Formats: sequence, structure tokens, C-alpha cells
Amino acid sequence: MDPVTQSVMERGDLAHLALFLWASSASGLLVWALRELAQSNRRFNDFVNEIARLTAVFRDWE
Repeated sequence: MDPVTQSVMERGDLAHLALFLWASSASGLLVWALRELAQSNRRFNDFVNEIARLTAVFRDWE
């Protein structure tokens, strides 16, 4: 096989590998970010519930 053709084929495979690695890492980061966002929403919801409970306690205290 011609060395130029061999070089182009190797670079093409390398480009596909690089694209796959980029897409995999981007997908992994998206999953991580969505998981963190869900946990953040749960913590905020817990905070709001505690504030509502505290407000109810102070309302009953009066």
C-alpha cells in the first residue's frame, strides 16, 4: 500500500478515536452535571421545607 494512503487511513482512524473520546467525555460530564443539579434541587427543596416548618412553629408560638 502506498505510504501516503496508509498515513491518511491511520489519521482517519485516529480522528474517529479522538471524536469518540470527546463525545464520551462530553456525555459523561453531562450525566455528572445533571446528577449534581438533581442533588442541588433536592437540597434546596429540603431547605424550603425547613423554612416552612420554622415559619409554622413561629406562627403557632405567637
